[in-house]
Amino acid sequence: MDENRDTLAALAARVDELESRQHIVDLTSEYCHGFDKRDFDRFLAIWSEDCVWNIGPPFGTFRGHTGIHEAVQDVLWPAWQESHHLSTNHIVRFQDADNATCVCDVDCIGTLTGDTDCQMVGATYSDTLQRRAGRWLIIQRDVQIHYFNPIPGAPLVPPQG
Repeated sequence: MDENRDTLAALAARVDELESRQHIVDLTSEYCHGFDKRDFDRFLAIWSEDCVWNIGPPFGTFRGHTGIHEAVQDVLWPAWQESHHLSTNHIVRFQDADNATCVCDVDCIGTLTGDTDCQMVGATYSDTLQRRAGRWLIIQRDVQIHYFNPIPGAPLVPPQG
């Protein structure tokens, strides 16, 4: 009887970790969709109220939901006319059932406001995450920007047809 209970507990822990891993990866997808589609509520929902978003030079560090609002509404969205994020290579590590880290790479292609040339940004996101009240949230995101380059003569235009 105890062996069955131990087996079921181990299975439940494995299922919880698999589900948690997917929820954590989904946070990055929600970040990308929220930012690119300019859906602030969707974007804000991934962050804890006491979060830290360290975007690094030239943007800076932003704290809490007020800081997220400032970063997105006052700094980033006014600077970007259009953006398209692609994230990949997620590595999730659990410290325990409710605390984890995730590292992923991201490419962003977009157009700066007032510019016609495409910009290409490559970065790595290093996240500290915590499950609070049953929801995984980003507690801290550190962004390491590898490159931020214009692509002259490559405007973003919709398909013709």
